[in-house]
Amino acid sequence: METLSRTLFLTQGDVEQKWFVVDANGQTLGRLASKIAHVLRGKHKPQFTPNADLGDFVVVINAEKIQLTGKRPELKQLYHNTGYPGGARFDAFKELIKTNPERVMEHAVRGMLPHTKLGRRIFKKLKVYRGTEHPHAAQKPEPLTF
Repeated sequence: METLSRTLFLTQGDVEQKWFVVDANGQTLGRLASKIAHVLRGKHKPQFTPNADLGDFVVVINAEKIQLTGKRPELKQLYHNTGYPGGARFDAFKELIKTNPERVMEHAVRGMLPHTKLGRRIFKKLKVYRGTEHPHAAQKPEPLTF
């Protein structure tokens, strides 16, 4: 009689997590954010487990050079709420890309991750920097191209 094989569920300690660096220069915001979210979540690995944090770390450089297509740069608004009544805040993309380009990339990726405790833990593995310098050279990040 044959025995049934069991499904293997891995934990974070069972999988090696790599570091990747992504250059956002000339990339489209939404397309790049979805690919980064894919790697952060670990869906590119054959051992993907939906309830475990098996993804890799991603360092994004040149965040100020991210692009939007068409009329998007003039129309796009980033929304957040302070939690108080009447606390809705809208920031224009054109102004935010000049003052805080890291927040634009983080906002796009955060919306593509699960909105749970696991999603918040996965989001902490995203590091976004303006310019080409980043403090993660000791982790030896590999370039990630799409």
